Amino acid sequence: MADIQDMQGRILISIISPDEVGLIAAITGELFDLGLNLEDASFAVLGSGCEFSCVASLGADMTLAEVEEALDALEPLESAEIKVSPLPFSPAHEETAEITHVVEVEGGDMPGLIARMSEVFSEYGANVVRMNSRLRKGEGGVNCYLTTFAVFMPEGRAETCLAAAHNTAGQLNLDFRSQSV
Repeated sequence: MADIQDMQGRILISIISPDEVGLIAAITGELFDLGLNLEDASFAVLGSGCEFSCVASLGADMTLAEVEEALDALEPLESAEIKVSPLPFSPAHEETAEITHVVEVEGGDMPGLIARMSEVFSEYGANVVRMNSRLRKGEGGVNCYLTTFAVFMPEGRAETCLAAAHNTAGQLNLDFRSQSV
């Protein structure tokens, strides 16, 4: 286990679990009770399961093992996979982690959709900060996918990046929406 001073008190908590109502409240309540301060955090439902991850500040009097044991003892996490580890990255965000645009594409199942859209963003120096894709019922009850990209786009390149992303979505027969944040 890494020395807490070496990691500046920041840890990464990753939990994969069956999804259930109240799970976020149970996890974050326990972390609060342990005296941890949450920094970046993310939660997503993935099928009938879910994934919660966060960066937290760890007090000098607490170990990684104690945090993991406390989370493991929570009833809603009895069949969860829990990992608590030192954060190997700087907690400071780079400019490319700021969301400047949200892009949504929607339509039928298109293998390679995420790869193609991500390639377009990359070509224009844009960075995907968050991405979410989910199956849902479309018009007439037909299954469709809604994929949302929260993206940093460099100043002066956003217009051409969005045009290229729009064209790529069109080639994939997908509806395209975007907005500046």
